[in-house]
Amino acid sequence: MNVEFPVSVRKWVEQQMSQMDNSNRQEATEEMKKVIHQHTLAGDLWTFDWASFKLHALEPKSTLKRKFQAEPSGNKKGKKALKNTSYALGTEDEIAKAKRARRFEREHEIERQRARAGGLGFRVDPEPSYTPYNHSTGHITQGVGSMSLEPGYDPNVIDWDRYTIVGKSNNLFKDYLRLTTVCCRSAHPIGALIHSTPQEPNPNDIRPLHVLNLTLKELKRIWREKNDYKYINNQFKSLRQDLTVQRIKNEFTVQVYEIHARMALEAVRSSILLSRLCLLTVSCTKGDMVEYNQCQGMLRHLYDLGLPGNFHEFLAYRILSMVHGRNKSEMNLLVGQLTKEQKAAPAVRHALEVSKALTRNNYHVFFQLFATAPNMGGYIMDHFVEEKRAQTLMTMCKGYMTIPLGFIEKQLSYDSIGAARESLVAHSAATFKNPYDLDADKLLDCKAAFPLLTASFEEKYRKVGIKGRI
Repeated sequence: MNVEFPVSVRKWVEQQMSQMDNSNRQEATEEMKKVIHQHTLAGDLWTFDWASFKLHALEPKSTLKRKFQAEPSGNKKGKKALKNTSYALGTEDEIAKAKRARRFEREHEIERQRARAGGLGFRVDPEPSYTPYNHSTGHITQGVGSMSLEPGYDPNVIDWDRYTIVGKSNNLFKDYLRLTTVCCRSAHPIGALIHSTPQEPNPNDIRPLHVLNLTLKELKRIWREKNDYKYINNQFKSLRQDLTVQRIKNEFTVQVYEIHARMALEAVRSSILLSRLCLLTVSCTKGDMVEYNQCQGMLRHLYDLGLPGNFHEFLAYRILSMVHGRNKSEMNLLVGQLTKEQKAAPAVRHALEVSKALTRNNYHVFFQLFATAPNMGGYIMDHFVEEKRAQTLMTMCKGYMTIPLGFIEKQLSYDSIGAARESLVAHSAATFKNPYDLDADKLLDCKAAFPLLTASFEEKYRKVGIKGRI
């Protein structure tokens, strides 16, 4: 049932709130909720004498005065000293009380101003600018000027579904703008009225769920045709923002974050490939990895809610990221929590095999796993595969006098023999016995290449800090 509060209740709440301070606010607020709830159930909100009722939490509490015991003294000096001491302590108490009163004076004045401005210190819109919507039932609820007292109602628990914003915009695309307004509404202390700040998201600028579905389809089409990541990233951030503002967490939300994460990984891989051609620096990929990490974090939360999605795929990405970051403690904790079914999933099994191969320094198996990485696991491995190739080359140079360039291509899983040669050039280690022969016939001079590889490795990889990790 819905209950309208009489003017007497509103004035009483205003009076009680003006008497609160930091020392009793929480206790008085809880008592006020319970009192109104009890009289609401009793049906005497309109007949009860609210003007004469006072909260127990606001009644003055008796304070024990300091008593000073002095040994009986027969001389007048002792009595005079005791009297002066009591007077001095009494003066200090008065000063402390005055300071405490001034400390809360400004807060009380703010509360009184709010009360005068909004009747109860809160703005109540008879026709709110948003449409309360319950995502669990799919029905629009009633306005904010009433309190729902359904069976099992608890005034201490806020039903946020009643105040969820539902968008009204039909625009498929809009630019991402960081919200600086309040996206939620705080509950009134009595549990019935809510505080709505003047600045709040405008439903006319927010797209509802059915429009967001159309937006996602169009964005996927644009990505396939134009592959413009800067524009797509902006639109996906805007789409995610509309989902967040409307508190939409369902299978569609999972799909949005999964697609955005994959697009970010693809953009990162493109940047890495260009960096190997000396056209970009690896630091250009950090912004894209930020988007990927945000999506990965939200997906973990959505999967924990039991929403369906590609859980094993992104679990494998998470394991590979830990491998790259060398986060052994987190890795051990995660692996210990995996079930047999999760470990048996192809993507997860592959990621765990990558971790095992690096732990055992089995580079032959590692590069085989890199070449057969499922989904987009190879895109994450791209972040650390060059470092492992350099380490493997240094190890190979210790055991051989010469190494055919074709053998290096196959063992280190290069895309082509030309890519293997360019990698040696990038490490300043292209010391071939026969530099003028064809690439398929070239032999790497291991004795000359080893110190060059070592120096290049120290320069490029040893100084990478935590900011360079995923």
